[in-house]
Amino acid sequence: MKLVNKIEYRHFSTYMFIILFLLSINSSAISAEYNALKGVKQVKAVFDVSIGSPHKANLVFWTVRNVYNDKSVRALQEPPEVVVVFHGAAVNLISSNRDGFTEEEKKALDEFAGLVRQMTQEGVKMEVCLYAVKVMGVDPASILPGIDHVDNGFISVVGYQSQGYSVVAIP
Repeated sequence: MKLVNKIEYRHFSTYMFIILFLLSINSSAISAEYNALKGVKQVKAVFDVSIGSPHKANLVFWTVRNVYNDKSVRALQEPPEVVVVFHGAAVNLISSNRDGFTEEEKKALDEFAGLVRQMTQEGVKMEVCLYAVKVMGVDPASILPGIDHVDNGFISVVGYQSQGYSVVAIP
């Protein structure tokens, strides 16, 4: 019985050493991962989105979400502030109306809607340009819940930029 306990203790000690070693490597890697974040207290970004492809939007929005949830960004003194402003063809991606899309695109739109829902629940602010909604022939009532309606998305982007947000264009 004592031999079993010694073996279990040795395995436990080995596992704990490995875990602590990996944590120490990981924490130093996180702090040195982005030179651009040295001296930064908070990330504030507005994503200016006009992309019209559901497949591309899913790829791009994974990285947009990652900006908000990244460990290095979260480790800063203040939590990140991320805003997404939809205009142009992108307004079709956030509408519940799927007319004009292929079956494959409809699946991608469902995935995108889930990602948008997740991001708003996590705290990412989203806005849609009502001028673009009108020009693109989208019913404002079909816009996904959780997305704020603004008359002119460009005014939002300029306003956020004036408040110190970095603008990231996603054409």
